[in-house]
Amino acid sequence: MVRIRASAALTCLGDGAATFAALLDGRSGVGSLPHIDAGSVNVTCGYSIDGDAPEPGYGAGGLLSVVVASALADAGLDPDTDRVPVVVGTGLRESRAIERWAAGERPVELERLHFGAAVAGVGGALGPVVTLSNACSASGHALALAHDMVELGFANHVVAAGADVMAVSMLAMIGRVAPEPTRQVRPFDTRRTGVLLGEGAAAVVVAAGPAGDGEAELLATGLSCDASHETIPDEAGMVRAMEDAYARAGVRSADVDLVVAHGTGTEQNDPAEARALRRVFTAPGRPVLTAVKGAVGHTSGAAALVNVDVALRAMREGRVPPVVGLRTPIPETAEFRLAGGEPGHTPVRLAQVNAFGFGGLNAVTLMAAPGAAR
Repeated sequence: MVRIRASAALTCLGDGAATFAALLDGRSGVGSLPHIDAGSVNVTCGYSIDGDAPEPGYGAGGLLSVVVASALADAGLDPDTDRVPVVVGTGLRESRAIERWAAGERPVELERLHFGAAVAGVGGALGPVVTLSNACSASGHALALAHDMVELGFANHVVAAGADVMAVSMLAMIGRVAPEPTRQVRPFDTRRTGVLLGEGAAAVVVAAGPAGDGEAELLATGLSCDASHETIPDEAGMVRAMEDAYARAGVRSADVDLVVAHGTGTEQNDPAEARALRRVFTAPGRPVLTAVKGAVGHTSGAAALVNVDVALRAMREGRVPPVVGLRTPIPETAEFRLAGGEPGHTPVRLAQVNAFGFGGLNAVTLMAAPGAAR
């Protein structure tokens, strides 16, 4: 058995606890773009961390070091003495540092472009450090690798993490495909106008053994790569990732109580994800469905583990946060219980987290409360 011993997150709404509290209240962290000329990218809003502070030289690595240190501390591990491998998923890595160097704003230290330096700053015993750049599902792939490393006996503990910050290149791409600047991410809403970036990081400590109080059993992460299009999601690929997760975990879709959806609020993703969910959840009483990007934006490579942190807290507290920004659901979600309004008590024994990236890089994680899956 493999478990998640500890989890930490950092978003525009604060740390994991503060983010979850804001989600329960239905609050959004959207605001203006700091440090980047909005007119040059046709994007006026985003979900930034510490927007009033000077821009850090290596923002993704800075966020990563905070969540890795926090997760290790919660797990009772000493980063200076406990040898713990770290697997990091990212979409953009330190692209912003390269952009500022190219603009002549500041020099760049090549060794800081890899996250090894950021992790080493947390503790000298951590490592090896492996970085995956699997688009918006990157930290889901990092979690799958961490699970395998523990299950195969490579290490007793492994940290899976993800981190990303704003970059002009990604903002410009978003601005180019939007007919007008998006004001807020609105997952699964009929009047959604597109996605916005969110800065964020998250980390979990994966360990061998049965889950104890406050922990969760890490059942499986199903993966697929459909590669059907550079950007358009493929419904069949999403289904394959979900079915792979159920097969690996030895559970049925009917066992799932909560789905934390990818939910980007885009024209293509939301209907495709909803249709894929309808194909696997065929029994009556479908699970509760929520999504967090309306509150924290799209945190790119960190998105999967940000969702995992939310799912873990929902499991512990028995409350599911509403879909912030959702007013009129798209028809494809009609058969699901979309979380909304004042969160009531919702027992969550088994949770599913979706993460779908460009190029059909899909990762679907299943977690269970202690003893719930056996």
